[in-house]
Amino acid sequence: MENTKNKLSHIGADNRPEMVDVSAKTEQLRTAHARGFIHLNEETVGQISENTTKKGNVLITAEIAAVQAMKRTWELIPLCHQLNLTKVSAVAELQENGVEVTAIARCIGVTGVEMEALTGVNVALLTIYDMCKAVDKNMVMTDITLLDKTKEDL
Repeated sequence: MENTKNKLSHIGADNRPEMVDVSAKTEQLRTAHARGFIHLNEETVGQISENTTKKGNVLITAEIAAVQAMKRTWELIPLCHQLNLTKVSAVAELQENGVEVTAIARCIGVTGVEMEALTGVNVALLTIYDMCKAVDKNMVMTDITLLDKTKEDL
């Protein structure tokens, strides 16, 4: 008997990648919350705080980038399902040594939204990196993690 508990769900019987078949699952309210951080030097933090970066408002741009990314996750991650998202949001918060980004994704569906939340965080951090790379050559993106995911019966 095959051990299915530790089997990768995106690998088919022929050992090739495949999208998981979720057609037999029932719809539930699904929510995922993710976070990440980008370490910045003091000058970069100052420019973001004073909104003097050459490329514009870093925090708002990162938040918009996160929302766009969450809505398009299924196009970026090859085996990800296209979801009918009911809510996505992101907050980029300036801290003493960088920016913390949090993202929330929600849908009514048959599969989770953790990839959407994680994609939102990653793209927001990459956007900050892109907007600040002329000023800061030592940025480091860290602690990208799924904080929680839930599903509730409807």
